Amino acid sequence: MVWAVLQRFHFMVNQLRLFLFLPTVFCYGFLFSQKADSTLVLKHFAEILNTKGPRNYKNITALNKVASYIHQEFDQYTDSTIYQEYEVGKNVYKNVIGSFGTKHENRIIIGAHYDVCGAQDGADDNASGVVGLLELARLLKGKELNARIDLVAYSLEEPPFFRSQNMGSYVHAKWLADNRIKVDGMICLEMIGYFNDAKKSQDYPLGLLKMFYGGRGDYITVVSKFNRGKFARQYKRKMKKNKNVKTKAFQAPGKLPGIDFSDHLNYWKFGYSAVMITNTGFYRNKNYHHSTDKLETLDIERMTAVIQSVYETVTEITLPKE
Repeated sequence: MVWAVLQRFHFMVNQLRLFLFLPTVFCYGFLFSQKADSTLVLKHFAEILNTKGPRNYKNITALNKVASYIHQEFDQYTDSTIYQEYEVGKNVYKNVIGSFGTKHENRIIIGAHYDVCGAQDGADDNASGVVGLLELARLLKGKELNARIDLVAYSLEEPPFFRSQNMGSYVHAKWLADNRIKVDGMICLEMIGYFNDAKKSQDYPLGLLKMFYGGRGDYITVVSKFNRGKFARQYKRKMKKNKNVKTKAFQAPGKLPGIDFSDHLNYWKFGYSAVMITNTGFYRNKNYHHSTDKLETLDIERMTAVIQSVYETVTEITLPKE
């Protein structure tokens, strides 16, 4: 009789443990159960690269076609999607902004530019970053977050507008500052599709860096500059822990060549903490700003893994606290 009671008690305790444990397992598993999809990645590339002429600042028709596609894709998943239009000369250019968690005052910006330099496809620079935004939109749909996330596709990152106030990212960052929007941090996706496992395939702004980071272009980098805030430190630490893709962190003075060669520079200008996720651009990819920057040169599987890593890192940072 006593033994039967003890067995029953033991069974009930185990059931209670299972009941308490399963929600944790389920929630954690569900958090990362959605995966970036390489098939969808290729679909997005096909749409972005298939324009009549290159999507440079002179070809407003091509830029608008891509902006329209981005808006259409964002609108399927986000809480709200808008154009942020601005004039340069007689032309109107557009940022496309898709937002999640709009009830929150504080926000995280994830951005990438969709224009190209000159007459090229710009598969890595920077269709890869925009495709990353589109997949992130799908993955973030329905997520409970403790911060607003704005996905922003910028126009006019490339010359002749780079470092000018006509950059789409400058227009956006200035609007945030002018309206005193609370920004936790910014993530810039800049050239995330090209990898090279060959020896001596990776260059650096300083030769001695090869001793620390290696000579193979087989990793993705989280780039930040010294004293650039809590968000940059937190993001860098968490993404390095992910095992989706080989990841290295690079922190340096802002004057080091290449460290500010994308849209994150404008968020630094307005005092926001920001990082750049990149394959290091021209320090690795010699197709940079050439007609050879084509889809077939990219590593789609590793690029998809980068998107997954960004998603998991951002989700971990913005998951509601218990």
